[in-house]
Amino acid sequence: MTSQAGTLEQVILGVKPLDEAAMAAARARQDTLTKPLGSLGRLEELSVRLAGIKGEPVPRIVQKAIVTMVSDHGVTAEGVSAYPQAVTAQMVQNFLRGKAAINVLAKHVGARVVFVDMGVASSIEPHPALVSRRIAHGTRNMASGPAMTRDQAVESIMVGIDVVGKEVKRGLDIVGTGDMGIGNTTASSAITAAITGEPVAKVTGPGAGLDDAHLALKVQRIETALRVNRPDPGDPIDVLSKVGGFEIGGLSGVILGAAMHRVPVVVDGFISGAAALLAVGLCPTAREYLIPSHMSVEIGHGAILRYLGLRPLLDLEMRLGEGTGAALGIFLAEAAARLLSDMATFSEAGVSRSQDAGEGA
Repeated sequence: MTSQAGTLEQVILGVKPLDEAAMAAARARQDTLTKPLGSLGRLEELSVRLAGIKGEPVPRIVQKAIVTMVSDHGVTAEGVSAYPQAVTAQMVQNFLRGKAAINVLAKHVGARVVFVDMGVASSIEPHPALVSRRIAHGTRNMASGPAMTRDQAVESIMVGIDVVGKEVKRGLDIVGTGDMGIGNTTASSAITAAITGEPVAKVTGPGAGLDDAHLALKVQRIETALRVNRPDPGDPIDVLSKVGGFEIGGLSGVILGAAMHRVPVVVDGFISGAAALLAVGLCPTAREYLIPSHMSVEIGHGAILRYLGLRPLLDLEMRLGEGTGAALGIFLAEAAARLLSDMATFSEAGVSRSQDAGEGA
């Protein structure tokens, strides 16, 4: 624990502010491209953010990856999910066959997917496309006690840091976060309520399709978990250990590790958002490396984005997870970078500039 905690502290200290000089250079180039000033809207803002993250006035995005972490949750014993726990392992097999939504979208945007078993309850046969970093066979039931030990919480974060570090060595220009795990919206709602201070009912949705009666039960069980465990909102590791999940801790580590390596992080939906809450709680500077891909219809996601002061790129009424929204966000990030790098300037194109910089070219 001491060694891991020390290494985590080193990673946090290694996350540096955005490169202001690179951002200024990117803004200056944007203002000379063959278009009216600001006419590409948020794509221009995104390109400047990418420049600051990567420390490059003209950032390039070629190597793309999505890290999809998978784990089970003991709280499913409370009847908080519309699906049985066995679906987690079944979906892993679907991932490995290349037939899930994330496989389709990642292929479409040219991103590799790294599937990581953080704590699936049932055994999974070894597979070359699956990274096995299982901490335990799922978390314990947070409605009756801590979901994991503090050591396990730190371990989950360190696994995420290690996984993304290996991807950086392979070549990585941008990373997306993804998840799978029956019961993980319950853990994410608990994390969100604990950190933001919002009432549980205002950050808890139906997940994979609960009816009203089971949604009420889910809210009640989360309230019980918070009352029993009393997670400290000022200590993200305490929150993770009391009411979190191994995959959520792992994704927090992906965020921190990527930020340390100046790699932009495209955050998926609600579960990834809960991981972002933890990561930013541990390292406020990491917030600057986050690109929220979309607004999930899970009501807790809006509370997370408001708390972090982040605005999503898309609102497609999605709520699947897996990294599907992140894949679409990566597509937009690459588009923003290519516009900055590949468009001609007025002088290069021999196009006259408007007398009024705010008017059309």
